Amino acid sequence: MRILYLHQHYSGPLGATATRSHAMARALVAAGHHVTIACGQYAGAVTGLAGGFRHGRRDGVLHGIRLVEFAIPCGNHQDFAARTLAFGRFAAATTRLALGSRWDLVIASSTPLTVVVPALVARRMRGTPFVFEIRDPWPELPRAMGAAPPLALAAMEPLATAACRQAAGVVALSEGMAETALARGADPARVSVVPNGCDLDLFGPQVSPWRPDGVAAWEMLAVYAGAHGRANGLDQLLDAAEALLRRGDRRIRLLLVGEGAEKPRLRAEAAARGLSNVTFMDGLPKLRLAALLAGAQAGVQCLAPVPEFAEWTAPNKLMDYLAAGLPVVANLPGRAARLLAAGDGHGPCGIATPPGDAAGLADALVWMADNTALREAMGHAGRAQAQRRWDRRLLAADFVRAVETAAHAPAAAAEMALA
Repeated sequence: MRILYLHQHYSGPLGATATRSHAMARALVAAGHHVTIACGQYAGAVTGLAGGFRHGRRDGVLHGIRLVEFAIPCGNHQDFAARTLAFGRFAAATTRLALGSRWDLVIASSTPLTVVVPALVARRMRGTPFVFEIRDPWPELPRAMGAAPPLALAAMEPLATAACRQAAGVVALSEGMAETALARGADPARVSVVPNGCDLDLFGPQVSPWRPDGVAAWEMLAVYAGAHGRANGLDQLLDAAEALLRRGDRRIRLLLVGEGAEKPRLRAEAAARGLSNVTFMDGLPKLRLAALLAGAQAGVQCLAPVPEFAEWTAPNKLMDYLAAGLPVVANLPGRAARLLAAGDGHGPCGIATPPGDAAGLADALVWMADNTALREAMGHAGRAQAQRRWDRRLLAADFVRAVETAAHAPAAAAEMALA
């Protein structure tokens, strides 16, 4: 098949952000399909293409995948208006691409939700089937966070419903996300759950450890590696760090790695509060991040205390921690908490604390500092769970099957699409 994979935030393995679409595209190529990925310029992403842009785009073939990169910058550092403009520009550019060639299938990977526009247009004008990949449910999550104006949320409603109902297949990253698609009228027979997975070759005990300058050998290094945005609720980590200092516990260093709109404020806040046990770093390429996690003693998963996050998120960083064999401290109930508690016969692989409970985060970090052997056992349990349940190669095979099934599925009924 000739497949057009639309993912505005795509990154290859040299970037500092998630590489799921790269892995899924590689699996499709290995299965004999011809894959073109269309993307923009996401902050922290590296496509691997070199040279200048011509007429706003550049093309190339890397790892057997044809890449079309549009000169459309986008990132969490931008305000809502700038991101919305970038989303619209990408939707327009990829609509032309979707209509400019004959494709057997289009994969539209959100977020943003606007990535489904070219897929819907190609279906209507060319009869091209498409797969809707839900990485974050929109508008459900922005509404829960209060992160978008009412008019924007209203505009997303019919778009999300059309995507779920007209897709030949829906691939969701969690059962909770799949439920949002079903609630919008998606055919249950067309909905699959393919979670984020672990790159066991990149992360793990085979990696040489590295610790940044300024991190003492005697400190327990707890790493948060991810976006620094409103949704991440990282003030809770600063509050936990302050609680540790108030207790006189200086054994633990929190290292926050990544980029985002909140990072300058968080840096200033940490300095103003004298949080000598908090260090910030820029985002790291995945290879360098793997070495950092190998040199750390714990991984930290943090999100804002939004109830909907419990089942509607599938953090990639959590998979990286498990693959690296790190015990995890998280502030999430629901899916993440169940994952950390499920040792698959090897015991738990982390501690889940209540959302918004900075003191609970501090307590969990102190427990890990006090219980070295049990902490290391949790890390081994996490690696074992990653090998059995979250190996990305196995999940990529599930993705390929879902895509191939969708390509040969009967067209979605017009009356369902219009309901």
